[in-house]
Amino acid sequence: MILSMTGFAAVAAELPGVSLAVELRSVNHRYLELSLRLPEDLRGLENDARQLLSGALRRGKVDAGVYLRGATAGAGPLDLNRPLIQQLIAGAAEVGTIAGGATSALNPLDVLHWPGVIRDVERDVTPIATAAMELLRETVADLNDARAREGSRIRDMLAQRCEALRESVTAVKARLPEVAARIRARVLERVAQLGTTVDPERVEQEIALLAYKMDVEEELDRLGSHLTETLQVLGSKEPAGRRLDFLMQEFNREANTLSSKSQDTETTRAAVDMKVLIEQMREQVQNVE
Repeated sequence: MILSMTGFAAVAAELPGVSLAVELRSVNHRYLELSLRLPEDLRGLENDARQLLSGALRRGKVDAGVYLRGATAGAGPLDLNRPLIQQLIAGAAEVGTIAGGATSALNPLDVLHWPGVIRDVERDVTPIATAAMELLRETVADLNDARAREGSRIRDMLAQRCEALRESVTAVKARLPEVAARIRARVLERVAQLGTTVDPERVEQEIALLAYKMDVEEELDRLGSHLTETLQVLGSKEPAGRRLDFLMQEFNREANTLSSKSQDTETTRAAVDMKVLIEQMREQVQNVE
């Protein structure tokens, strides 16, 4: 299956007193590179979240963010250290007596700010963590759906370019006999212009040698073979990006050789057209997982 490495997905959910949101962005990259942002209360999910993402995505630079807004699940009534508060009140009254009543009345908010008056309550974030992982799974599924849709468009474009490339290969192959005949006629014409007697067998040897040097049938056969392989890869269910990238390099190599060997204007023009098609394919392949 052809999957694009570019995609975006965002899913949000409302829980009692809490808003959860997950966003995933991915772009093309040689390997899988994960960047994960978690709220402080959900730091314990990092390993599980990374395993989930790396199991669902094979390549791409992925930015993942989990956002938590609102009170956490363990938030509730204040746990006051009453003995300490009573000591503070008694101490403030004693200070007032010593000062002869010159101090002002004790402010309750000042008491709450005193260290230790409000006890820390261990928060149970398990329900939120469970919901966050489910939301992450849903978002990853949406991201892969988006990447699959984009991958389908890429596959169609590559298939079209392959068909155009095959037409060019077929056209060049059809011209090979004509090109060979023109090479032979050109050599014989130049020999005739010399006005001297030349050994016919030697002329035939030179024609054969020249035709061998300019022969591009092997390159055309390899191009056809690469086209068949590319179409098979496009129809496969396995990740295809690296294999397609290798095939694009092979396409480009054969097209360059075809262009350098060509002594025919039409063949040279066809080779240039092939390289344009191959470059268009290569640009799209860079985004395939």
